[in-house]
Amino acid sequence: MGIKVVKDILEANERIAKENRKLFDEKKVFVINLMGSPGCGKTSLLERTIEKLKGSYGISVVEGDIQSSIDAEKISKLGVKAVQINTGGACHLDGNMLKEALPDINLDETDLLFVENVGNLVCPAEFKMGENFKAMILSIAEGDDKPKKYPLMFHESKVLIINKLDLLEHTNCSVDKIKKDCLEINPDLKIFEVSCKTSKGIDNWTNWLIREMGEKK
Repeated sequence: MGIKVVKDILEANERIAKENRKLFDEKKVFVINLMGSPGCGKTSLLERTIEKLKGSYGISVVEGDIQSSIDAEKISKLGVKAVQINTGGACHLDGNMLKEALPDINLDETDLLFVENVGNLVCPAEFKMGENFKAMILSIAEGDDKPKKYPLMFHESKVLIINKLDLLEHTNCSVDKIKKDCLEINPDLKIFEVSCKTSKGIDNWTNWLIREMGEKK
């Protein structure tokens, strides 16, 4: 009986995610599910990305956190629409949570929708929301053992952004090891090396994203 319940939950989420995807396609909205652990730099990456793209694209953001609206307030200051989802304890966002937030977003004026998932290296990878792809951030400060420890996140993501390069000299982290281990898990993974603090590598990420959006439209 327990297995059936879990199966039903995942099937229901899959159905809602497909409904979301249909709506996004109709409205021509490109959606990115941004995942990573707390403190890896998800919001900082959004800030740098929005600064680069907001003059050319309509951007909206859905922020997922267990509590607070701190990140949504940061994003709103950049002049884009931000909607906060507080899960109250759930470790991830899912298709239905995103669906409930969509009425607060003007999809007709949105070209690019970022969904910043709850900080977690496990649960968010398991739940689709109707996104074009999943992207994850791993910071130098987290160490180079995370791909081996949390392979599903790296397997399900299309993009890996290695953040906080400015801290590299202060750690024992090996970027080469991260990349090697990740590509063994997911040979098609697109990897970017950035520092949100200094903006190093951000142009490589945003230029690729622009091309990806163009190909999908």
